[in-house]
Amino acid sequence: MTKSFYGTVLSSPLMLGTAQYPSPDILRDAVKAAQPGVVTVSLRRESAGERAGQAFWDLIQKLDVPVLPNTAGCHTVKEAVTTAHMAREVFGTDWIKLEVIGELDTLQPDVFGLVEAARVLTEDGFKVFPYTTEDLVVAERLLAVGCEVLMPWGAPIGSGKGLNNVFGLRAMRAHFPEVPLVVDAGIGVPSHAAQALELGYDAVLINTAVAKAGDPAVMAEAFRCAVQAGALARKADPMEERDMAVPSTPVVGKAMLA
Repeated sequence: MTKSFYGTVLSSPLMLGTAQYPSPDILRDAVKAAQPGVVTVSLRRESAGERAGQAFWDLIQKLDVPVLPNTAGCHTVKEAVTTAHMAREVFGTDWIKLEVIGELDTLQPDVFGLVEAARVLTEDGFKVFPYTTEDLVVAERLLAVGCEVLMPWGAPIGSGKGLNNVFGLRAMRAHFPEVPLVVDAGIGVPSHAAQALELGYDAVLINTAVAKAGDPAVMAEAFRCAVQAGALARKADPMEERDMAVPSTPVVGKAMLA
């Protein structure tokens, strides 16, 4: 069953970031190839300079894809909350991907600040998409303060390492069967995205893996196919792994030499 995100069913389980592309035309081509359900946009890119981001925002609007603003680059609760309020004014949506970064080398979330910022923003009417870890206790806290979606990382942002803690991600899916879950960060190739959907995740968020590819549009199409394959595989109820070989050809009735 397809889950809704704050009452909205996405057209695709692929969320696509819009940063780091070589040019606006390449970004446009990548979005068209990916056919994402959502594009994420950073307020800092929109507001840099005096209306310097207006052309970028015009481009995003013409793509006709739902927008999820984010608080990328924020390191404190105050900074994240202020950025979220500004994003709501600029982009005209109460959806916000909440990032509160706590460690510079790994860009790991500050989960304590994240929970507090999520509480403040949900009380202010935001629909918060928190970038978090796969920690179940943190997840419980985020849900308790009003979040209806969780976005655990697969690996550090931009690392391309894929799903570093499959056990933890699988445990989160089992622990919160009704909560929409998105693997956010660390996905490097389409097979990582397919794996996330096979685990039962409802969406994946990709940025660097597409933007920094040799051909972003082709890579975007590859991710579009991968999430479709992963979702179909999950729906088909995959076989479980086995420790021993099981012959695929039955031996009953097989001719035997005396």
